[in-house]
Amino acid sequence: MTRKNAFYAQSGGVTAVINASAAGVIETARKHSDRIGKVLAGRNGITGALREELIDTSLEDEATIRALLHTPGGAFGSCRYKLKNIDESRREYERLIEVFRAHDIGYFFYNGGGDSQDTAFKISQMAERMGYPIQCIGVPKTVDNDLPFTDCCPGFGSVAKYVATSTLEASLDIQSMCDSSTKVFILEVMGRHAGWIAASGGLAGKEPGEAPHIIIFPEHPFDREAFLARVDDCVKRYGFCVVVASEGAQYEDGRFLSEAGPRDAFGHAQLGGVAPTLANMVKQSLGHKYHWAVADYLQRSARHIASQVDLEQAYEVGKAAVEFALAGKNGVMPIIRRDSSSPYRWSIGEAQLNEVANQEKKMPIHYTTDDGFGITADCRAYLEPLIQGEAYPPFENGIPCRARLRNQLVEKRLKTAFDI
Repeated sequence: MTRKNAFYAQSGGVTAVINASAAGVIETARKHSDRIGKVLAGRNGITGALREELIDTSLEDEATIRALLHTPGGAFGSCRYKLKNIDESRREYERLIEVFRAHDIGYFFYNGGGDSQDTAFKISQMAERMGYPIQCIGVPKTVDNDLPFTDCCPGFGSVAKYVATSTLEASLDIQSMCDSSTKVFILEVMGRHAGWIAASGGLAGKEPGEAPHIIIFPEHPFDREAFLARVDDCVKRYGFCVVVASEGAQYEDGRFLSEAGPRDAFGHAQLGGVAPTLANMVKQSLGHKYHWAVADYLQRSARHIASQVDLEQAYEVGKAAVEFALAGKNGVMPIIRRDSSSPYRWSIGEAQLNEVANQEKKMPIHYTTDDGFGITADCRAYLEPLIQGEAYPPFENGIPCRARLRNQLVEKRLKTAFDI
């Protein structure tokens, strides 16, 4: 049987465990060297394919690939680049097929969220139109946990663990100082339209009065007066108030509390900081001393406190993607199935890319309390298994070790360049 090379790329915001998926793809492909030649990684995602900037992962030894499991960020570079519809920009897709043909690529693995799965699906469509044989498999990844069909998204469990831990630690700090100092603390976390990450902050406390006292979800329209009343009540009852707020908090008319104006490559509004917006409300209306923090990139890159469950799932979807391709599947994505919550058991299933692409899974209404400021027992039962287990990286001189890749590009074979 003729061997074909594989193309793997990372897309969108990276996670603490996306490189574990890369390791799953590369290590599994190497075990099937009779059918898969080299794994060529796109430098900076799909743009690497368009520019014919392909990294030769065969030059990396086994130990380096294995070290990807404890390395955060995107080892090969990621991107926010959305391919247009095929009829709008046929040239982009023709260029990709040209590059794949020039480098004898028969397998395509795209590691990302909903927009990335849309890209993988479109490429599978175009390849079919052009008569080019290639298996296109999506590899799920997103800290937002908003991909449909899969029970959870690789990358989310580790963010949830970080946010829950940070909420707990910060709340103890605030509680110890609130008598004479800060009384309100606001932690802003990621989550544009889905409040999964904000909900994970709720794992920090179980008893009445324990933080977080308020969680702001995108799924619930923000009510300024109700929010301020709750803050004031918490300060009076407990001496302090801890708030976890999703960046996607929005008013009933759909306006984001923190929309800054410009939009990214995918057409999403750039959000400018819900935490200071909420803090200003507290200051102006209640006069309480406050502090706020934005978890930002820290939450998605915190490999030092990654969830063992998340790490294992990230690796397994990468492994399954290769196995799916070798089984002749096309236009699909491996997913996580929850077989049991207590004890927690999971397995790998699959979903069609055309059904996954550009869809968002929001928090079920029964996962939030009636007042919209907290999580329910059902939500806690869903979240807690995902943050289980510690997967500490090795340390050297007090600093986490990481993979150090050559990331050497293969020689270009096409005469023409491609401008992006």
